[in-house]
Amino acid sequence: MHKHLYRAFLTYFFLSISLLAIAERKQTIEAAALSGQWKGPLKVPGGSLDLVITVVPLTNGTFYAALDVPQQKISRMPVEVQLQGDEVTFRIEQAGSRFTGKLAAGGKQLTGTWQQPGLTTAIVLQHAVASAPMAKRLTRLTPPYREDEIVFPNTVAKLRLSGTLTVPAGPGPFPAVALLSDTGPQDRDAALQEYRMFGMLADFLTRRGIAVLRFDDRGVGKSGGTYASTTTADFVTDAQAAMAFLRSRNLIDPQHIGLIGHGEGANVALLAAAQPQPQAPAFVISLAGYGQPGRDVLVRQQVEIMRLIGADAAQVKAALDLHERMVDIIRQTPNDAQARGKVAGIIRLNNMDIDPTMARARAAQLTSPWSRYFLDFDPTLKLAEVQCPVLVLNGTADLQVGVQNLAILQKGLKNNRDLTARKLTGVNHWFQPPSSEWPLVNGQQQPAFSPKALETMRSWIVARSAKSKATSAAKIRSTLFGSKDTQKISQ
Repeated sequence: MHKHLYRAFLTYFFLSISLLAIAERKQTIEAAALSGQWKGPLKVPGGSLDLVITVVPLTNGTFYAALDVPQQKISRMPVEVQLQGDEVTFRIEQAGSRFTGKLAAGGKQLTGTWQQPGLTTAIVLQHAVASAPMAKRLTRLTPPYREDEIVFPNTVAKLRLSGTLTVPAGPGPFPAVALLSDTGPQDRDAALQEYRMFGMLADFLTRRGIAVLRFDDRGVGKSGGTYASTTTADFVTDAQAAMAFLRSRNLIDPQHIGLIGHGEGANVALLAAAQPQPQAPAFVISLAGYGQPGRDVLVRQQVEIMRLIGADAAQVKAALDLHERMVDIIRQTPNDAQARGKVAGIIRLNNMDIDPTMARARAAQLTSPWSRYFLDFDPTLKLAEVQCPVLVLNGTADLQVGVQNLAILQKGLKNNRDLTARKLTGVNHWFQPPSSEWPLVNGQQQPAFSPKALETMRSWIVARSAKSKATSAAKIRSTLFGSKDTQKISQ
């Protein structure tokens, strides 16, 4: 296999498990120097591509970094960061690309060279901040609802999580939801450049009578804990802690508290729903949920990424064979130190150009608690136990979780008596509609949450809450008047 394809595969395998790019070496300059977005035009034959590299410092002193290329519909492609003095290297192995440069202009520019198969060219990346219209809109307008910064405990994990609770105006009590993010360390807004997925979702629902709790992932923002050592099962305890907090609030209806999960967050929500009452949510909304074993998810995603980078059938087969070998090593070697050594060796054997330190760092991530759990994780074993109402939404333009996962989830939830599944045409993994449908703000298009998805969720939650209240009222009438009187009142 061509070395670029091996690099793309190896990095994608590592990063599709974690979907985050954390700098593996101790940083020698302040995190603030790279924090933010770096934008610049990449000159290619026939034109140019606008590159956006977002770098976010984490509370453990490392970085999360991702590449976006809007013209090619590339979003959150993982980036590895290396720093040596004022020299910066961004490696996008998934695309077989690399940027090497230096901080310049007082830290406002990165000047250097971009390399990818068949192209080597100079490029300047400018340090960018949020556009003025967006910044003003976010900071100056007071929303027509209550908004509080909150902290709540996860007593199981012995840590505290920080977030934002938005509650509709009025006396209440209101139905409420807690939002659960996709894989990778994310803040309470699940921010991607200027697109704040959870912030927009919370604003929409709260304006329409539904309280929303969104919170920083472990080790992100103001939340405690360490993200890298957390498993999917651990995230379930975070979801349960969020619901317990909502039940303690006077303006929240404790009988109508649900979970909305995105990507892996959907798995977390469904696992929480498989728990016995009263720990289980009143309802669940799955956004781009997988509904299949973690190992199968990785295989499907790897085939897709190999296809996108132009691999032929033989190269895809070779990559998947390598994938199976590494997975087997991890699963058959419970000792982490031994597993790391074996995996690092096979990575180096199949890509002699890779830096040994990076190979060891990737092997460490592949054998992390989260990775080991995910490789054996099979949500289908628990889906049959989910009894609460479930809404499943998947987009046809989602390159990470195919729309075919709708059928997989429906099959797994076949025992559920209140299951609704919807396919959203043109919607991507982050539930954005086609860019041509984004709203114009001061003459510029701004990313938006799919209006159809928003309204589908709102109407579904309202309908389930109304149905639950009607059932509760009928039970009360039955208790007070007996079945015959209840029959007359219903008539």
